[in-house]
Amino acid sequence: MEILRNLARRKLRSTLTILGIVIGIFALTTMGAMSEHFNVLFNFAEEWYSSSIPVGSPDGQAALLPLSKISEIEKIDGVAAAFPGYSFGMKPGEVTTVSYGIPDTIVAYDPREAPYEALKTSIAEGRNLTAASRGEVVLGTSVANEFKKRVGDRIDMPVRPRDAKLEFVNHPFTVVGILNPTGTVPDSFAYVSVADAQILFKDVVPAFMRDRVDTTTVAEGITVYGRPGTSLAGLDRIADQINQQVPGVKATRPSELVSSFRSGGATFTAITTAAAVLALVIGGLSVVNTMIMSVIERYREIGLKKAVGAHTGRVLREYLTEATLIGLLGGAIGYALGVVLTNLLNMAGRSSNLELFLVTPKLTAIALCFAVALGALAGLIPAFRAARLDPVMALRTTN
Repeated sequence: MEILRNLARRKLRSTLTILGIVIGIFALTTMGAMSEHFNVLFNFAEEWYSSSIPVGSPDGQAALLPLSKISEIEKIDGVAAAFPGYSFGMKPGEVTTVSYGIPDTIVAYDPREAPYEALKTSIAEGRNLTAASRGEVVLGTSVANEFKKRVGDRIDMPVRPRDAKLEFVNHPFTVVGILNPTGTVPDSFAYVSVADAQILFKDVVPAFMRDRVDTTTVAEGITVYGRPGTSLAGLDRIADQINQQVPGVKATRPSELVSSFRSGGATFTAITTAAAVLALVIGGLSVVNTMIMSVIERYREIGLKKAVGAHTGRVLREYLTEATLIGLLGGAIGYALGVVLTNLLNMAGRSSNLELFLVTPKLTAIALCFAVALGALAGLIPAFRAARLDPVMALRTTN
């Protein structure tokens, strides 16, 4: 109670000090939530490319691969399976100068590929696609929320832009399933069958090539899977063998892609952490200043306590507890404000599939523990200063 009274009798200074901690923890929470969101995306990309080998056209050639290359690739030692890949922007023609989210994408889905995929998705409503599916789509949770679709609804894909040209074509699809949230890339996907993807692929092939290319015999790319338990180095060796033994394709070594995502994740985390730490340092300095002034103003009070028998340890604990309480109060308020802001921004961005923040239990623990530790450390020097005061000199001091 005495500690609370000490804080209450210096309301303005205590409020400003707590505000400094609030700002620091608020910055830590918001920047940390953004970092957590992007780390999930980076981790997904790292996991995905650690389990498969992307195969495309050689540099300088059109992005068309004959499906016959799949059988050639599957003959390579160590290859378990290979599947054609098709993907298209769901909102063609949409121009954004800055994009922090995963764009809505139409992706081909082959039920036979599911056992090999790194991230397992599950159905929240409806059912999944089958090999016989035609004109059906399974939506990721972000896409379903963005377009306000439920099972049984119709959606035309790709979405017609406002300035669509006369030759623009889209196709009606029936929503047969909606995925459970994954917090990663599949939330922004609309899955269609391979047969439907080939129809959509024909629409995006340049006009002068449409009559020359049978889109049921080509793919944009091929995803190759190694046998279960194949290491990243093993996938690299398979990629090298594909490049050596299968002409007309280019397999990218998974380790190169994984390294790029790790580097990107580390850089982003460093930037957000540096910004948050700067705010925390400012908050910590405000606590140090307040506690030093508190010691100076209470010289006579401290001297009186020590003169009547208060031990050095008791005085030390009192000031440390006061500083820690300041840190806890500021941390709790700053964290709460950060959670409210990130949730509001996520709700505002949900309509355009632009959620940037993810508050995790780990972030909660870090924010609150950091606030308490910051208050305790910031009060350490003033507490030792108070505990070491000579009671006779302190009683002679006039404030």
